[in-house]
Amino acid sequence: MELSTRLQDVKEYYFSRKLKEVAALRESGRDIISLAIGSPDLSPHESVISALSKTAAMSDSHGYQPYHGIDSLRTALSKFYKNTYDVDLSPKNQILPLMGSKEGILHLTMAFCNPTDAVLVPNPGYAAYSSIAKLLNVSCCNYNLTENRGWVPDISELQSLVDNYNETNANKKGRVKILWINYPNMPTGSSGSPQALSDLIQFSERNTIILVNDNPYSLVLPHGSPLSIMSNTKSNFVIELNSLSKSHCMAGWRIGCLVSRNADLVKAALQIKSNFDSGMFKGLQVAAATALTEVPKSFFERVNKEYEIRRHFVYQILTVLKCSFSRTQVGMFVWAKAPDSWSSVEDKLDNLLHSTGVFLTPGSVFGTNGARYVRASLCCPVPRLEEALHRLQKHFVPSSL
Repeated sequence: MELSTRLQDVKEYYFSRKLKEVAALRESGRDIISLAIGSPDLSPHESVISALSKTAAMSDSHGYQPYHGIDSLRTALSKFYKNTYDVDLSPKNQILPLMGSKEGILHLTMAFCNPTDAVLVPNPGYAAYSSIAKLLNVSCCNYNLTENRGWVPDISELQSLVDNYNETNANKKGRVKILWINYPNMPTGSSGSPQALSDLIQFSERNTIILVNDNPYSLVLPHGSPLSIMSNTKSNFVIELNSLSKSHCMAGWRIGCLVSRNADLVKAALQIKSNFDSGMFKGLQVAAATALTEVPKSFFERVNKEYEIRRHFVYQILTVLKCSFSRTQVGMFVWAKAPDSWSSVEDKLDNLLHSTGVFLTPGSVFGTNGARYVRASLCCPVPRLEEALHRLQKHFVPSSL
């Protein structure tokens, strides 16, 4: 069967391919310790699981649900934004629940971009921004994030990319439509700053570009109060994606949201979304509302304390590897620069996977600017981190016996 041309420029997702390899190693009897994936291994609060169970037992929970989510979930999201970020949003028309924030990337690209248009994508950055654009025949203009700039965009570079693309494609009526950002940042752990976000908002307004901040990490090991771009502006050009995956340990539940003060942007996303699904299971929505409004502060403190302890061991692991890293990073990963002695980071990490059974992510997965970096996840229990550290110490400092 002949495949569509859209698959020619899109490869299978790195982790989809690599996890098959890891599964094969495990099937052969190898004990693999994964520090590669950002899938929380901690459980949601018990009240969330109870809400799901109770709702699932109700006879009226199993029919189709509203495309824009049940009222109580949108209201809970509104309260969450107020309590967490001090942001006022109307549950009526400024919030759209999603089946995970990843689908929001697809909906927004489809809603606002034609094949002659382009999106601005960070390098390094989340692969879905570019892969979804390619699947829709939308061009990608990659902008640089670098360590010496603190992993924040250079506004002058963004302006040059926009001017060049718009001028080159003027006869096709093509232009740059969306700027994707992600703060707190993955994979680099950069927290961003209110000033950096303000500069990006002003840039988007000057150029009539929709600015989308992908924000699933704001509650994981933050510096001070959690950050949201919505705290900085009432701009009609700004959208934020958020998720319960990382903050509430609910990655497999696939619950996220899209918010904007511009109700027309939310409406456009809903217009696309309503043609893709028939609503989220009510039990998940009720449980999500519980997670957003009833989970005590102590839960998040306990989760972050656990991640903090784990990060200490990850620092030791990366030190054994002779990687350099900043201890001011936020989120559930540590981003580290590989030693110059590694000619290929990806090859080196492949070698470590097969020789020690420790699985780490090469930064090249996130773009060319990540080629000399390693990403380590905190989603691994302390005993397994201790075992990974022991294996790597033994590998790099062999016993003299």
